[in-house]
Amino acid sequence: MSEPPASRPWPTITVCLCTRDRPGYVRDCLAGLAVQTADPARYDILIVDSGSSGTTPALLAAMVAQQGNARLIRVDEPGISRARNAGAAAARGDYIAYIDDDAIAAPDWVAQMLCAITGTGGVPALIGGRILPLWETPLPGWWPARLRGVLSIIETEGRGPYRGKSVPVGLEPYGANMVVHVATMRSVGGFATGIGRNGRVPLSDEDVQLAWRLQDAGYAVHFDSRIIVHHQIQAARLTPDWLLSRMYWQGASTVMTRRLLGEHGGVWRSLPRRLSVVLLFLPAALLPRRSARLLALRWRLAYSLGFVRAALAGLNA
Repeated sequence: MSEPPASRPWPTITVCLCTRDRPGYVRDCLAGLAVQTADPARYDILIVDSGSSGTTPALLAAMVAQQGNARLIRVDEPGISRARNAGAAAARGDYIAYIDDDAIAAPDWVAQMLCAITGTGGVPALIGGRILPLWETPLPGWWPARLRGVLSIIETEGRGPYRGKSVPVGLEPYGANMVVHVATMRSVGGFATGIGRNGRVPLSDEDVQLAWRLQDAGYAVHFDSRIIVHHQIQAARLTPDWLLSRMYWQGASTVMTRRLLGEHGGVWRSLPRRLSVVLLFLPAALLPRRSARLLALRWRLAYSLGFVRAALAGLNA
């Protein structure tokens, strides 16, 4: 790890792990954080318990007690955006590095973040990294190749500003592996609490919405593939039923994100196409949700149904 310019001291990082009733994954995540190669003085660990129940709070407290540089806070109202905002409010570092509870950081994860932060020539507001899969069961052959990303997988290599020429079109940051400048994040209000996972409603894109809001405000928002975590892909997600539900809520999330960014016109311009998909593919909805037949049509139908519902019914953003 090279030293930063003399005029710039090393930044400090608070690693933030938000969780709800998944102590087994938290244990694996903390094991990865326990073997980081970075100087322990450069980072601390913050676990945000997002309203866990039963024995989970006690299990989390016991795990934190065994990790010397970790602490635990609790947010009683569920919702990933609320939990992440609470983490930013309690952060001690200059930056906050978000990692999902089912992700395992590469040993040089923190070290590579420090290099990326100090090597941009300025004060980056947000840097996203790679998210490589750890399969609990092999990916089914019927899974659409273009939808690996809905499993929070980013396999792209390289670095550069998002929505720029040096990274692929459509590449977006995911909160499973993302580091954000705390003061800048607070200045724009943090994550929007109307989107993101909230109980059993699998809305998403709270991370994308924050990144584009920062970038649109003139802040540096970058991708750097040297920053790597390994995401444990749950076997329960590798079913047609889960994929169709995920795509439905992704359609709704897309509408809500565009509205939060002030892109109302884009929603209405896309609506005729989405309505056409619904009308053309609606008979495919008669197939059992557990079936993989005609999935290329059905996931597009599910996405369009979510989009149309959010556009016309005015889901709260």
